[in-house]
Amino acid sequence: MVVLVALAIGTTARAQDVTTHPEMRRVGGGVYVPFYRVQDEQDSRVEPFLLDLRPVTNGEFLDFVRREPRWQRSRASELFTDDSYLSSWSSDLDPGEAVSARQPVTFVSYFAASAYCASLGKRLPSEAEWEWAAYPSGTDSHSEEAVTARILAFYSRPRGSLPEVGGTPANQWGIQDLHGVIWEWVEDFNASFAAADNRQDGDRELGRICGGAAIGADDVKNYAAFMRFAFRTSLEARYAIHQLGFRCARSLE
Repeated sequence: MVVLVALAIGTTARAQDVTTHPEMRRVGGGVYVPFYRVQDEQDSRVEPFLLDLRPVTNGEFLDFVRREPRWQRSRASELFTDDSYLSSWSSDLDPGEAVSARQPVTFVSYFAASAYCASLGKRLPSEAEWEWAAYPSGTDSHSEEAVTARILAFYSRPRGSLPEVGGTPANQWGIQDLHGVIWEWVEDFNASFAAADNRQDGDRELGRICGGAAIGADDVKNYAAFMRFAFRTSLEARYAIHQLGFRCARSLE
Protein backbone atom coordinates (compact mmCIF):
# COMPACT_ATOMS: atom_id res chain seq x y z
CA MET A 1 0.00 0.00 0.00
CA VAL A 2 1.47 3.34 -1.04
CA VAL A 3 -0.56 6.38 -0.10
CA LEU A 4 2.16 8.73 1.07
CA VAL A 5 5.50 9.90 -0.21
CA ALA A 6 7.90 9.45 2.67
CA LEU A 7 9.52 12.86 2.76
CA ALA A 8 8.94 13.37 6.45
CA ILE A 9 11.04 15.99 8.14
CA GLY A 10 11.48 16.86 11.78
CA THR A 11 10.28 13.48 13.06
CA THR A 12 11.76 14.10 16.49
CA ALA A 13 9.52 16.16 18.73
CA ARG A 14 10.99 19.52 19.64
CA ALA A 15 11.46 19.95 23.36
CA GLN A 16 9.45 23.16 23.50
CA ASP A 17 6.47 21.56 21.73
CA VAL A 18 6.29 18.69 24.23
CA THR A 19 6.82 20.98 27.21
CA THR A 20 4.15 23.46 26.14
CA HIS A 21 1.62 20.85 25.04
CA PRO A 22 2.42 17.59 26.89
CA GLU A 23 -0.89 16.04 25.78
CA MET A 24 0.12 16.41 22.13
CA ARG A 25 2.84 15.05 19.86
CA ARG A 26 4.66 16.75 17.02
CA VAL A 27 4.08 15.26 13.58
CA GLY A 28 6.77 16.05 11.05
CA GLY A 29 5.88 17.44 7.65
CA GLY A 30 5.79 15.63 4.35
CA VAL A 31 3.86 15.09 1.14
CA TYR A 32 0.49 13.36 1.39
CA VAL A 33 -0.72 11.56 -1.72
CA PRO A 34 -4.54 11.43 -1.57
CA PHE A 35 -5.99 7.94 -1.54
CA TYR A 36 -8.66 9.10 -3.96
CA ARG A 37 -8.19 12.25 -6.02
CA VAL A 38 -11.20 14.52 -6.40
CA GLN A 39 -11.20 16.07 -9.87
CA ASP A 40 -7.73 17.65 -10.29
CA GLU A 41 -6.70 17.36 -6.65
CA GLN A 42 -2.94 17.54 -6.19
CA ASP A 43 -0.65 16.00 -3.60
CA SER A 44 -0.80 17.91 -0.32
CA ARG A 45 2.20 19.36 1.44
CA VAL A 46 1.60 18.71 5.14
CA GLU A 47 3.43 21.17 7.35
CA PRO A 48 4.62 20.01 10.79
CA PHE A 49 1.81 20.21 13.35
CA LEU A 50 0.78 18.99 16.79
CA LEU A 51 -1.79 16.24 17.27
CA ASP A 52 -3.41 14.97 20.45
CA LEU A 53 -1.71 11.90 21.85
CA ARG A 54 -5.07 10.13 22.26
CA PRO A 55 -8.75 10.73 21.37
CA VAL A 56 -10.78 13.07 23.56
CA THR A 57 -12.39 11.14 26.43
CA ASN A 58 -15.78 11.30 28.12
CA GLY A 59 -14.13 12.85 31.16
CA GLU A 60 -12.51 15.59 29.10
CA PHE A 61 -15.71 16.32 27.21
CA LEU A 62 -17.60 16.45 30.52
CA ASP A 63 -15.24 19.21 31.66
CA PHE A 64 -15.99 21.02 28.40
CA VAL A 65 -19.78 20.94 28.74
CA ARG A 66 -19.45 22.15 32.32
CA ARG A 67 -17.49 25.14 31.01
CA GLU A 68 -19.77 25.59 28.00
CA PRO A 69 -23.36 24.78 29.07
CA ARG A 70 -24.74 25.45 25.59
CA TRP A 71 -23.14 22.16 24.51
CA GLN A 72 -24.88 20.10 27.18
CA ARG A 73 -27.20 17.48 25.77
CA SER A 74 -30.48 19.18 26.72
CA ARG A 75 -29.30 22.63 25.60
CA ALA A 76 -27.44 21.94 22.35
CA SER A 77 -29.10 23.48 19.31
CA GLU A 78 -30.72 21.10 16.83
CA LEU A 79 -28.92 23.11 14.16
CA PHE A 80 -25.64 21.66 15.40
CA THR A 81 -26.58 18.23 16.77
CA ASP A 82 -29.01 15.45 16.00
CA ASP A 83 -31.14 13.40 18.41
CA SER A 84 -28.27 11.02 19.17
CA TYR A 85 -25.98 13.70 20.59
CA LEU A 86 -24.38 12.34 23.80
CA SER A 87 -27.11 9.70 23.91
CA SER A 88 -24.80 7.25 25.69
CA TRP A 89 -24.67 9.55 28.74
CA SER A 90 -27.19 9.34 31.55
CA SER A 91 -27.78 13.09 31.70
CA ASP A 92 -26.24 16.45 30.84
CA LEU A 93 -23.51 16.24 33.47
CA ASP A 94 -23.41 12.54 34.25
CA PRO A 95 -22.05 10.04 31.72
CA GLY A 96 -23.34 7.25 33.96
CA GLU A 97 -21.89 4.10 35.42
CA ALA A 98 -21.87 2.29 32.07
CA VAL A 99 -19.59 4.92 30.54
CA SER A 100 -15.96 5.21 31.63
CA ALA A 101 -14.33 8.61 31.89
CA ARG A 102 -11.35 7.10 30.04
CA GLN A 103 -13.34 5.85 27.08
CA PRO A 104 -13.29 8.05 23.97
CA VAL A 105 -16.29 10.34 23.79
CA THR A 106 -18.60 9.47 20.90
CA PHE A 107 -22.08 10.55 19.80
CA VAL A 108 -20.63 14.02 19.24
CA SER A 109 -21.31 16.11 16.15
CA TYR A 110 -18.73 17.83 14.00
CA PHE A 111 -19.87 21.16 15.40
CA ALA A 112 -19.45 19.99 19.00
CA ALA A 113 -16.02 18.51 18.28
CA SER A 114 -14.91 21.74 16.59
CA ALA A 115 -16.19 23.82 19.52
CA TYR A 116 -14.32 21.62 22.01
CA CYS A 117 -11.04 22.02 20.14
CA ALA A 118 -11.54 25.77 19.71
CA SER A 119 -12.14 26.14 23.46
CA LEU A 120 -8.58 24.91 24.00
CA GLY A 121 -7.03 26.98 21.23
CA LYS A 122 -6.89 23.95 18.95
CA ARG A 123 -8.75 22.70 15.86
CA LEU A 124 -9.72 19.46 14.19
CA PRO A 125 -6.99 17.99 11.98
CA SER A 126 -7.44 18.08 8.23
CA GLU A 127 -7.95 14.83 6.37
CA ALA A 128 -4.43 15.10 4.96
CA GLU A 129 -2.95 15.66 8.42
CA TRP A 130 -4.89 12.77 9.96
CA GLU A 131 -4.00 10.34 7.19
CA TRP A 132 -0.37 11.46 7.23
CA ALA A 133 -0.12 10.96 10.99
CA ALA A 134 -1.89 7.60 10.81
CA TYR A 135 0.14 6.13 7.95
CA PRO A 136 1.88 2.97 9.18
CA SER A 137 5.62 2.76 8.90
CA GLY A 138 8.40 1.10 10.80
CA THR A 139 8.46 -2.45 12.08
CA ASP A 140 6.66 -4.79 14.46
CA SER A 141 3.54 -3.13 15.93
CA HIS A 142 4.08 -0.10 13.64
CA SER A 143 4.22 -2.13 10.42
CA GLU A 144 1.68 -1.84 7.64
CA GLU A 145 0.58 -5.45 8.16
CA ALA A 146 0.06 -5.04 11.91
CA VAL A 147 -1.84 -1.78 11.54
CA THR A 148 -4.00 -3.15 8.72
CA ALA A 149 -4.89 -6.17 10.86
CA ARG A 150 -5.86 -3.84 13.73
CA ILE A 151 -8.02 -1.73 11.42
CA LEU A 152 -9.86 -4.71 9.93
CA ALA A 153 -10.44 -6.21 13.38
CA PHE A 154 -12.00 -2.89 14.41
CA TYR A 155 -14.23 -2.82 11.32
CA SER A 156 -15.50 -6.32 12.06
CA ARG A 157 -16.06 -5.74 15.79
CA PRO A 158 -19.74 -5.77 16.81
CA ARG A 159 -21.11 -2.56 18.25
CA GLY A 160 -20.59 -2.56 21.99
CA SER A 161 -18.62 -0.97 24.79
CA LEU A 162 -15.61 0.97 23.56
CA PRO A 163 -12.11 0.34 24.95
CA GLU A 164 -10.43 2.99 27.05
CA VAL A 165 -7.94 5.25 25.30
CA GLY A 166 -4.24 4.49 25.28
CA GLY A 167 -4.59 0.76 24.62
CA THR A 168 -2.95 0.63 21.19
CA PRO A 169 0.80 0.92 20.57
CA ALA A 170 2.16 4.39 19.86
CA ASN A 171 3.03 4.86 16.21
CA GLN A 172 6.13 6.41 14.67
CA TRP A 173 5.06 9.86 15.91
CA GLY A 174 4.34 8.64 19.44
CA ILE A 175 0.55 8.90 18.89
CA GLN A 176 -1.93 6.26 20.05
CA ASP A 177 -5.36 4.98 19.01
CA LEU A 178 -5.44 6.35 15.46
CA HIS A 179 -6.64 2.92 14.36
CA GLY A 180 -8.69 0.22 16.02
CA VAL A 181 -10.65 2.25 18.59
CA ILE A 182 -13.04 4.74 16.95
CA TRP A 183 -13.65 6.68 13.76
CA GLU A 184 -12.55 10.31 14.05
CA TRP A 185 -13.89 13.60 12.72
CA VAL A 186 -11.57 15.63 10.50
CA GLU A 187 -11.95 19.30 9.67
CA ASP A 188 -12.68 18.81 5.97
CA PHE A 189 -14.58 15.52 6.22
CA ASN A 190 -17.01 16.63 3.48
CA ALA A 191 -14.40 17.75 0.96
CA SER A 192 -14.50 14.46 -0.94
CA PHE A 193 -17.55 12.86 -2.48
CA ALA A 194 -17.76 9.60 -4.40
CA ALA A 195 -18.75 9.91 -8.03
CA ALA A 196 -22.48 9.59 -8.73
CA ASP A 197 -23.91 6.50 -10.38
CA ASN A 198 -24.61 7.46 -13.96
CA ARG A 199 -25.65 4.97 -16.64
CA GLN A 200 -26.71 7.40 -19.32
CA ASP A 201 -26.24 6.10 -22.84
CA GLY A 202 -22.99 7.22 -24.31
CA ASP A 203 -21.47 8.29 -21.00
CA ARG A 204 -17.96 6.91 -21.02
CA GLU A 205 -16.84 8.44 -17.73
CA LEU A 206 -16.09 5.20 -15.87
CA GLY A 207 -15.84 6.95 -12.51
CA ARG A 208 -19.58 7.68 -12.71
CA ILE A 209 -20.58 4.03 -13.03
CA CYS A 210 -21.55 2.17 -9.85
CA GLY A 211 -18.31 0.68 -8.49
CA GLY A 212 -16.26 2.50 -11.09
CA ALA A 213 -14.97 5.07 -8.62
CA ALA A 214 -12.45 2.48 -7.43
CA ILE A 215 -10.58 3.02 -10.69
CA GLY A 216 -9.34 6.37 -9.42
CA ALA A 217 -8.02 5.07 -6.11
CA ASP A 218 -4.33 5.15 -5.32
CA ASP A 219 -4.44 1.51 -4.20
CA VAL A 220 -7.51 -0.52 -5.20
CA LYS A 221 -6.55 -3.20 -2.66
CA ASN A 222 -6.54 -0.80 0.29
CA TYR A 223 -9.88 -1.80 1.78
CA ALA A 224 -9.26 0.09 5.04
CA ALA A 225 -8.75 3.40 3.20
CA PHE A 226 -11.83 2.72 1.04
CA MET A 227 -13.87 2.32 4.23
CA ARG A 228 -12.59 5.59 5.72
CA PHE A 229 -13.26 7.44 2.47
CA ALA A 230 -16.77 6.01 2.16
CA PHE A 231 -17.58 6.68 5.81
CA ARG A 232 -16.50 10.32 5.61
CA THR A 233 -18.55 10.97 2.49
CA SER A 234 -21.64 9.58 4.23
CA LEU A 235 -21.49 12.05 7.11
CA GLU A 236 -23.32 15.27 7.82
CA ALA A 237 -21.98 17.75 10.36
CA ARG A 238 -24.96 17.26 12.73
CA TYR A 239 -24.54 13.48 12.94
CA ALA A 240 -23.65 11.92 16.29
CA ILE A 241 -22.66 8.27 15.89
CA HIS A 242 -21.72 5.50 18.31
CA GLN A 243 -18.13 4.91 17.16
CA LEU A 244 -17.35 8.42 15.91
CA GLY A 245 -15.22 10.64 18.14
CA PHE A 246 -12.32 13.02 17.61
CA ARG A 247 -8.98 14.42 18.66
CA CYS A 248 -7.57 17.90 18.21
CA ALA A 249 -4.65 19.37 16.32
CA ARG A 250 -2.71 22.61 16.55
CA SER A 251 -0.72 24.45 13.91
CA LEU A 252 2.91 25.30 14.62
CA GLU A 253 3.82 28.96 14.24
